[in-house]
Amino acid sequence: MARKINKKLFVRRRPCQFCINNQEYIDYKDQELLQNYINQHGKILSSRITGCCSRHQRTLATAIKRSRIVAILPFIGSGKVK
Repeated sequence: MARKINKKLFVRRRPCQFCINNQEYIDYKDQELLQNYINQHGKILSSRITGCCSRHQRTLATAIKRSRIVAILPFIGSGKVK
């Protein structure tokens, strides 16, 4: 019996939302924006999932870490499924 050959389809990568909006600075005090980039356990989502470019992914991670230190975002997520 012949084996099936799986053809992997090329999935187009989403463009970076910060590059589209020409947003250079990601504010660590913007809780609503930063909550979109963490999962329900409080972990920072990867750029593969968020679609951010590498430069904005680094600044996004720094902003999330700063907001955790200032207690705007929790270190541990709520555990609730969105």
